[in-house]
Order: sequence, then C-alpha cells, then structure tokens
Amino acid sequence: MIEGNMSNSYTGVAAAAALALGLVACTEARMPDRADGAAFFAANCTSCHGPEGRGNGPLASGLATAPADLTKLAAANGGTFPEAQALAYIYGDPVQGHLARVMPEFGGAMAEDLVPVEIDGVLTPTPRELAALLAYLESIQE
Repeated sequence: MIEGNMSNSYTGVAAAAALALGLVACTEARMPDRADGAAFFAANCTSCHGPEGRGNGPLASGLATAPADLTKLAAANGGTFPEAQALAYIYGDPVQGHLARVMPEFGGAMAEDLVPVEIDGVLTPTPRELAALLAYLESIQE
C-alpha cells in the first residue's frame, strides 16, 4: 500500500515537471532585435529625441539641456558604438543621479526580464527592452 502511494507521488511529480517544461517551451526565448528596439524607441523616446533619434522631438525645445543626437554616438566615440556607456545612461547611470539628468531612468522596472548581451566582451545580464534598444540605436549610427 505504501508503494502504491509512493508510485502515485512520483507520477504526480513527473506530470508536474512535464507541464512545467511544456510551459517553458511555450515562452518566447528569442533575443530582442532592432525591430523590438525601434518599437520601444517610438513609444518612449521620440518625444524628446525625435522619430529619427536626432534630438529634435516635439518636447526638445522646452528642455534646459538639448537631447542628444543618438545617430552620432559612434562618431563621438571614434567610430565605435559605446554600448556600455549607452546602456549605463539609459538604465540610470549611478554616477549621474536622477536629479542631474533630464532623461528618465528606465532600469528599475525592467530588471526582472534579463537577456545576455555582450558588452565590451563580457556577457552582461541586460533588461530585454534595453537590449533591443541598444540594437536599434547601433543600427541608426551614421
């Protein structure tokens, strides 16, 4: 009788494990890409940076500090897109407290959905939305 209960317990555990694996298989495992970043940019950044990222959005003229022209980040960094600096600034650079900057910090609310992104040769856990945004920003460099 005890063996029968043990067998049922194992069967229940195996069924639960199979269900969990099935659910994991149904979740989106792909890495975010440029299109995902373009959508995030359109929803969160164009009011200041403009639709093409040139710093000429409809709110730009009312800001004390002009928004950066995001198409020139690589040019200002010797031709290399500055992934680490861009990520730190967008996420909420601790060196520049939130009172010293106009741009909102995006990191806190995103910290639960991380993907590995290679930053300066190191795989870095990065919020999915910011990984996508980095891909987009790198793609618009002139």
